[in-house]
Amino acid sequence: MDAGELNKRLAAHKPSILGSETFSEFAVLLPLVEKEDGLHILFEERAHTLKRQPGDICFPGGRVDHDDRDEKQTAIRETMEELGLNRRDIGDLYPLDYIVTPFGTKITPFAGYIHNLDDIQVNQAEVASIFTVPLAFFMEHPPRIFQVNYKIELDEQFPLDLIIGGKNYDWQPRKMDEYFYRYENRVIWGLTARILTHFLEAFCQSK
Repeated sequence: MDAGELNKRLAAHKPSILGSETFSEFAVLLPLVEKEDGLHILFEERAHTLKRQPGDICFPGGRVDHDDRDEKQTAIRETMEELGLNRRDIGDLYPLDYIVTPFGTKITPFAGYIHNLDDIQVNQAEVASIFTVPLAFFMEHPPRIFQVNYKIELDEQFPLDLIIGGKNYDWQPRKMDEYFYRYENRVIWGLTARILTHFLEAFCQSK
């Protein structure tokens, strides 16, 4: 390959996240609801029969399908399926910052409004219950933050002889913050709490 051909390929390249072609991609909706006492955020309690994270508190959402036009359509489709809503019941969606986890998952969250709360008919195969929390509650009660420390465990065949320091190599410790909110008898944590915290800090703080 000559320099001319290489330069053409470099010029045509659109940067993305390295390795993103292998990511599992999901989209979720942070649902806002207008009530008499102000704005609320709606949450789901995952069905207790689910294999993954049964009973956890989450936002509506799920995996991006090949038929979805984009992540926004995924968030709308999943919200309709889980809450039994029509498209007209879901207001305009606004993109938030996406998350890339250490485990090869990309989550694209949106904030949007749900109308006609009384029309919700949850899909009991996925959702055990729903509840709302006043936005003001989260403004007055910041999350508690705890750290998760990841331990380095090398494959038995890892070539320690090929790196300087060998078995004494100074591996950089890896940590992740976990956010916890408590509302009445509910615990909101994990990626749901991280998305919620981002939303509150980026859009709900006094300027």
